[in-house]
Amino acid sequence: MTRRTGRDGSSAAPRSVDVARLAGVSQKTVSRVFNDEPYVSDAVRRRVLEAAEELGYRRNNAARALASGRTRSIGVVTLGTALFGPASLLMGIERAVRDTGYALRVVNTVEGDPDGIWGAVDSLLDQGVDGIVISEPIDEPGDGGNQRDLSVAVPVLVLGAPPPFDAATVLAAGGGADLMARAATEHLLGLGHATVHHLAGPQRWYAARDRLDGWRAALAAHGRHEPPVIEGDWSAASGFAAGRVLAADPEVTAVFAANDDMAIGLIRALTEAGRRVPQDVSVVGFDDVPVAAYVTPPLTTVRQPFDAVAQEGLKRLVHAIENPQADPLPASVPAVDLIVRASTAPPPNRVQSGLTTGGAKQ
Repeated sequence: MTRRTGRDGSSAAPRSVDVARLAGVSQKTVSRVFNDEPYVSDAVRRRVLEAAEELGYRRNNAARALASGRTRSIGVVTLGTALFGPASLLMGIERAVRDTGYALRVVNTVEGDPDGIWGAVDSLLDQGVDGIVISEPIDEPGDGGNQRDLSVAVPVLVLGAPPPFDAATVLAAGGGADLMARAATEHLLGLGHATVHHLAGPQRWYAARDRLDGWRAALAAHGRHEPPVIEGDWSAASGFAAGRVLAADPEVTAVFAANDDMAIGLIRALTEAGRRVPQDVSVVGFDDVPVAAYVTPPLTTVRQPFDAVAQEGLKRLVHAIENPQADPLPASVPAVDLIVRASTAPPPNRVQSGLTTGGAKQ
């Protein structure tokens, strides 16, 4: 690492002028790069960032805050849970924010507390954050919905749910779970199963509702019977309990579980009951947890694009913070990534006449 030397021979902290000199650009260009302003080519931006890294240059965010009236911080409201989905999304946010020049302030909420989101947002606003991310909120009963009088003047990004309140700018990202659930269900129908049972997540979660909607849409589109829904709580234990019920029904040949943990518990119950997976019952999960590829049998599942959702969402939020008069950046729907492994197969001698056996989405 190159360090600037002071007049007394000591090592001095590098300045933006040193970055400009090493990169062969003007100080204004260095400022534009670090303020993420337009009109800088990718090649020049890369040269400036490489020069800054070589010199060990760090932006003076305190001075920038005084000059801009912003704290260069983003607040995140997230559910305090060890569940794979919310935890992975928070990790994605933490990784994405590193490239923005903003600090992250995280406030955890507790499931079952109707004032959780409101109190967390109030706390972040008191800290003067420039924008807020609300990650996978839950529809808590009795929270009063939009009746709460909460004035949010900073841009808000909501991941995986509809906005819980009005704000100056409200952005949404992380949709598409219904399309992913539909793809999982259609994979099973395409293998020749007459219908697909659903092990749903708790319905106060918007994520669980979206997956339920996608399953229903797939069955309706193919004119198939909709079996009764069994609701779990995201845990493997609830999947095991549901599996004991489903194993007792010989007509069950395919199950779509709303997350991998429940799918793994479900497979254990089916196996203990003498129902082989996938020879007798096919199972699809959702999330693609790290262990999914190593259970017996390896689990077919839908991979969630946590990092891509976080990166796109943070990019759109920072743009709204720094360009308040500009139109929001367009959103995109994540691609469906169905990972086909060994837990799904055609049904055991039950492909009825009139049903078409199609290929699985890869």
